[in-house]
Amino acid sequence: MSLTSPSSSPLCSPEELIAELGLHTVLAVAAHPDDVDFGSAATIAALTQAGVEVTLCLLTTGDAGGFDPDRDPAETGRIRRAEQQAAASVVGISEVVFLDERDGFVQPTHQLVGQLVKVMRQRRPDMVLSFHPERAWDRLQKAHPDHLATGEAVVRAVYPYVENPFAYPELAADGLPAFKIQHLLLMGSPAERVNLRVDVTGYEDRKFAALDRHFSQHRDAQRMREFVREQLQSAHGAGGFAEEFHHVVVNDPRTISGF
Repeated sequence: MSLTSPSSSPLCSPEELIAELGLHTVLAVAAHPDDVDFGSAATIAALTQAGVEVTLCLLTTGDAGGFDPDRDPAETGRIRRAEQQAAASVVGISEVVFLDERDGFVQPTHQLVGQLVKVMRQRRPDMVLSFHPERAWDRLQKAHPDHLATGEAVVRAVYPYVENPFAYPELAADGLPAFKIQHLLLMGSPAERVNLRVDVTGYEDRKFAALDRHFSQHRDAQRMREFVREQLQSAHGAGGFAEEFHHVVVNDPRTISGF
């Protein structure tokens, strides 16, 4: 099975994804606690169960989220950090790294890109999983401005900066040399960009368990679960559950890089 066809959306198993992309380490980058749990928690659970090491980097603590108008934002951030740590343990994420961006105001600045390059060079992932930088008009809620900004910052970091030995020379001086990332897996994609569906049948309960850890974010937990189940079933199309992505090959043997 080829996962690189731009004209189709193949349904692959997690084992096929791991084997074809040669995955050993994955870095997931998101804007807020619960982002990856909505977008890719079942895929992450399948990867970690197969022995792939997954690190999660969150740009904010999500202090502008929730439904309690009387809660101090700092307290919301503390609660959401704890919720994400609990959710991460459900799906086997080995580490959660928090940066210090302001919830609701993330921008793809060169400072943020540099922070992401540092995290990438520290972990040296085979694949980076994050948000799509293009707005999804099919369901606008997928395209929160922080998500779009996160996706843009991640794509810029992945190419060219993480592999450019002349970029962020202070990182190389600190023992973090440039290297090439092979793959991007983008969630929240516009429908027309989806070119890969991962069959996560059997892992859906771990996704729901991870989502359930985000207590502060669910005004109607039952409706949330129904909606997510419908999305997973629709993505599969044959009675199972699947998560959808835009898979981008960044580097392979045919790639000619320039900076």
